[in-house]
Amino acid sequence: MAAAVRRLDKQATLTQPVVLRGRVGAAFALYLPRLVGAFIVVWGASSLAFLVLHIVPGDPVDIMLGVQSQVSEGVRQNIREELGLTQPVLLQYVGYLGKLVTGEFGMSYRLQKPVIDVIGEQIMPTLQLAGLSIVFAVVLALGISLAARGRVARAVASLVELIAISSPTFWTGLLLLTVFSFQLHWFPISGGQGLNALVLPALTLALPIAGILSQVLRHGLEGTETQPFVDSSRARGLSFSQLLARHTLRHAALPAVTLAAYIVGSLLGGAVIIEQLFGRPGIGRVTLEAINNRDIPIVMAIVIFAALVFVVVNLIVDAVAPLLDPRLRGAR
Repeated sequence: MAAAVRRLDKQATLTQPVVLRGRVGAAFALYLPRLVGAFIVVWGASSLAFLVLHIVPGDPVDIMLGVQSQVSEGVRQNIREELGLTQPVLLQYVGYLGKLVTGEFGMSYRLQKPVIDVIGEQIMPTLQLAGLSIVFAVVLALGISLAARGRVARAVASLVELIAISSPTFWTGLLLLTVFSFQLHWFPISGGQGLNALVLPALTLALPIAGILSQVLRHGLEGTETQPFVDSSRARGLSFSQLLARHTLRHAALPAVTLAAYIVGSLLGGAVIIEQLFGRPGIGRVTLEAINNRDIPIVMAIVIFAALVFVVVNLIVDAVAPLLDPRLRGAR
């Protein structure tokens, strides 16, 4: 008996490296196509930004020096040569890709600072805005989808969701400012200091996202509750809250999680409007100023940053989805 146990232990020890190599190989085969796809997305976004911004009329040197500048044409030409703007577009593109590979995004034409420093100084207010917006959106969506249980409640919830989704962001922001800042004086009108100044911008950004998430989550809950495994769980004596925590909410959340990339995209796009409306610093405000001033290095860096965020969020969603729905593990 003891000899048999030793043989089994020896066999298990020998097969462990094989199993480990098999798992590593499976993970490599699973994630390699996604990483290649992520690289293509980032490359495509950076190439498209380069192409679009180089066919737009206007001289970056004139913008950098300002319309009132008295600099001679010879000096302007020297600056163009220093920046590489006199080279053929194809050579500029190759040089641009080469700098991206090394993590160099160049200098801002207007601010005369490294682009990475400009983005680094403004990214924290945008991250705070996006983070609190996501929290508001998830809490509101969960609350509405769990509270809307009857026919009347579902109809009211559907109407509220439709209003939240279809209302323009700037209109929602103006309405919230009028009520909570001008009338009730609960929150400051503008500025980027303190939590109070963050609440209204985050709520403005969160409302349309909460409407979409609530719709998807509510339909997911209704669909999941008709599944046979839910009847089986009820037959085993699980209460509504236990069923919700262990099964239905997890399965119903999968479609909402797959919307994460869209949600992040709407946050970045909405930040441009929100930061202008509420006078906040951030990436959105820098983006708008860079587009207006044709500050090409900043615009291209922000496009690449947005593409990277999309790619990372999609990779995270791909990794989280099998944890929510075990049926997907076998499909991969």
